[in-house]
Amino acid sequence: MFRSPLLQLCAVVLLLAACSSPLKSINAYKIDIQQGNVLTQEMVAQLKPGQTREQVRFILGTPLLADVFHQDRWDYAYSYRDGRTGETYTRYFSVFFDQNNRLAKVSGDVEVAGLEDLSAPKANTRLIDFGSLPTDGTAPPMPPPEGEGFIKGMLKSIGL
Repeated sequence: MFRSPLLQLCAVVLLLAACSSPLKSINAYKIDIQQGNVLTQEMVAQLKPGQTREQVRFILGTPLLADVFHQDRWDYAYSYRDGRTGETYTRYFSVFFDQNNRLAKVSGDVEVAGLEDLSAPKANTRLIDFGSLPTDGTAPPMPPPEGEGFIKGMLKSIGL
Protein backbone atom coordinates (compact mmCIF):
# COMPACT_ATOMS: atom_id res chain seq x y z
CA MET A 1 0.00 0.00 0.00
CA PHE A 2 2.33 2.80 1.23
CA ARG A 3 5.83 2.13 0.10
CA SER A 4 7.86 4.87 1.69
CA PRO A 5 8.06 5.52 5.42
CA LEU A 6 7.61 9.25 4.76
CA LEU A 7 4.17 8.67 3.23
CA GLN A 8 3.26 6.39 6.13
CA LEU A 9 4.32 9.07 8.63
CA CYS A 10 2.25 11.72 6.79
CA ALA A 11 -0.80 9.44 6.82
CA VAL A 12 -0.45 8.83 10.57
CA VAL A 13 -0.01 12.54 11.29
CA LEU A 14 -3.10 13.39 9.21
CA LEU A 15 -5.19 10.76 11.00
CA LEU A 16 -4.09 12.02 14.41
CA ALA A 17 -4.78 15.62 13.41
CA ALA A 18 -8.34 14.65 12.45
CA CYS A 19 -8.92 13.40 16.01
CA SER A 20 -7.71 16.58 17.69
CA SER A 21 -9.96 19.17 19.32
CA PRO A 22 -11.87 21.57 17.05
CA LEU A 23 -10.86 25.15 16.54
CA LYS A 24 -11.83 27.65 19.21
CA SER A 25 -13.78 29.73 16.67
CA ILE A 26 -16.04 26.77 15.80
CA ASN A 27 -18.46 26.05 18.63
CA ALA A 28 -21.23 23.53 18.74
CA TYR A 29 -24.67 24.94 19.48
CA LYS A 30 -25.70 24.33 23.07
CA ILE A 31 -29.27 24.85 24.17
CA ASP A 32 -30.46 26.73 27.23
CA ILE A 33 -31.72 24.31 29.86
CA GLN A 34 -34.54 25.25 32.25
CA GLN A 35 -35.58 22.89 35.02
CA GLY A 36 -37.99 23.20 37.90
CA ASN A 37 -40.70 25.69 38.80
CA VAL A 38 -40.61 29.17 37.31
CA LEU A 39 -41.77 31.58 40.02
CA THR A 40 -42.22 35.24 39.30
CA GLN A 41 -42.45 38.12 41.73
CA GLU A 42 -46.11 38.58 40.78
CA MET A 43 -46.91 34.99 41.73
CA VAL A 44 -45.24 35.28 45.12
CA ALA A 45 -46.94 38.64 45.74
CA GLN A 46 -50.32 36.87 45.63
CA LEU A 47 -49.45 34.70 48.65
CA LYS A 48 -51.10 35.69 51.92
CA PRO A 49 -50.84 34.10 55.35
CA GLY A 50 -53.72 31.74 56.05
CA GLN A 51 -54.22 30.51 52.48
CA THR A 52 -55.00 26.81 52.05
CA ARG A 53 -52.76 24.32 50.30
CA GLU A 54 -55.06 24.33 47.27
CA GLN A 55 -54.85 28.10 46.98
CA VAL A 56 -51.05 28.01 47.19
CA ARG A 57 -50.90 25.22 44.60
CA PHE A 58 -53.17 27.26 42.31
CA ILE A 59 -50.92 30.32 42.59
CA LEU A 60 -47.46 28.70 42.47
CA GLY A 61 -48.16 25.38 40.78
CA THR A 62 -47.22 21.91 41.92
CA PRO A 63 -44.14 21.92 44.14
CA LEU A 64 -40.99 20.28 42.88
CA LEU A 65 -40.43 18.59 46.23
CA ALA A 66 -43.09 17.60 48.74
CA ASP A 67 -41.12 15.68 51.37
CA VAL A 68 -42.84 12.79 53.15
CA PHE A 69 -40.96 13.52 56.38
CA HIS A 70 -41.73 17.26 56.29
CA GLN A 71 -45.34 17.40 55.17
CA ASP A 72 -45.71 21.00 56.30
CA ARG A 73 -43.13 22.21 53.75
CA TRP A 74 -43.18 22.52 49.96
CA ASP A 75 -40.02 23.36 48.03
CA TYR A 76 -39.89 25.05 44.66
CA ALA A 77 -36.52 24.94 42.89
CA TYR A 78 -35.52 26.40 39.54
CA SER A 79 -32.29 26.21 37.59
CA TYR A 80 -31.30 27.76 34.29
CA ARG A 81 -28.15 26.94 32.37
CA ASP A 82 -27.12 29.36 29.67
CA GLY A 83 -25.99 27.45 26.58
CA ARG A 84 -23.54 30.06 25.40
CA THR A 85 -21.76 30.90 28.63
CA GLY A 86 -22.34 27.69 30.57
CA GLU A 87 -23.35 29.65 33.69
CA THR A 88 -26.01 28.11 35.92
CA TYR A 89 -28.52 30.22 37.84
CA THR A 90 -30.53 28.63 40.65
CA ARG A 91 -33.42 29.86 42.78
CA TYR A 92 -35.03 28.21 45.77
CA PHE A 93 -38.34 29.00 47.42
CA SER A 94 -40.01 27.19 50.33
CA VAL A 95 -43.56 27.40 51.59
CA PHE A 96 -44.42 26.36 55.17
CA PHE A 97 -47.86 25.39 56.49
CA ASP A 98 -49.20 25.22 60.06
CA GLN A 99 -51.13 22.37 61.73
CA ASN A 100 -54.39 23.48 60.06
CA ASN A 101 -52.81 23.26 56.58
CA ARG A 102 -52.78 27.04 56.24
CA LEU A 103 -49.90 29.09 54.88
CA ALA A 104 -47.69 30.13 57.79
CA LYS A 105 -44.47 31.48 56.25
CA VAL A 106 -42.32 31.48 53.13
CA SER A 107 -38.60 31.70 52.54
CA GLY A 108 -36.32 31.77 49.56
CA ASP A 109 -34.86 33.87 46.77
CA VAL A 110 -38.11 35.53 45.69
CA GLU A 111 -39.35 38.41 47.85
CA VAL A 112 -42.83 38.53 49.33
CA ALA A 113 -44.96 41.61 48.70
CA GLY A 114 -45.23 44.29 51.37
CA LEU A 115 -48.37 45.21 53.30
CA GLU A 116 -49.26 48.03 50.91
CA ASP A 117 -49.24 45.60 48.00
CA LEU A 118 -51.45 43.12 49.85
CA SER A 119 -54.06 45.70 50.86
CA ALA A 120 -54.53 47.21 47.40
CA PRO A 121 -56.55 44.92 45.10
CA LYS A 122 -55.12 44.40 41.67
CA ALA A 123 -57.30 43.72 38.65
CA ASN A 124 -55.86 40.89 36.59
CA THR A 125 -58.66 40.85 34.02
CA ARG A 126 -59.17 42.80 30.86
CA LEU A 127 -62.04 43.14 28.43
CA ILE A 128 -61.49 41.88 24.91
CA ASP A 129 -64.03 42.85 22.27
CA PHE A 130 -64.33 40.23 19.54
CA GLY A 131 -66.67 42.47 17.62
CA SER A 132 -70.32 43.09 18.23
CA LEU A 133 -73.37 43.01 16.01
CA PRO A 134 -75.00 46.32 15.18
CA THR A 135 -78.26 47.00 17.01
CA ASP A 136 -80.05 48.77 14.10
CA GLY A 137 -80.83 45.49 12.24
CA THR A 138 -78.11 45.85 9.58
CA ALA A 139 -76.26 42.78 10.72
CA PRO A 140 -74.66 40.72 7.96
CA PRO A 141 -76.64 37.62 7.02
CA MET A 142 -75.74 34.34 8.61
CA PRO A 143 -73.75 31.99 6.39
CA PRO A 144 -75.74 29.14 4.88
CA PRO A 145 -75.64 25.85 6.76
CA GLU A 146 -72.97 23.47 5.62
CA GLY A 147 -74.02 20.74 3.23
CA GLU A 148 -73.57 17.09 3.92
CA GLY A 149 -70.04 15.88 4.16
CA PHE A 150 -68.15 13.73 1.69
CA ILE A 151 -68.70 10.41 3.48
CA LYS A 152 -72.39 11.09 4.08
CA GLY A 153 -72.80 11.99 0.41
CA MET A 154 -71.06 8.79 -0.70
CA LEU A 155 -73.24 6.67 1.60
CA LYS A 156 -76.35 8.43 0.28
CA SER A 157 -75.29 7.87 -3.36
CA ILE A 158 -74.93 4.11 -2.85
CA GLY A 159 -78.25 3.94 -1.03
CA LEU A 160 -77.21 3.53 2.59
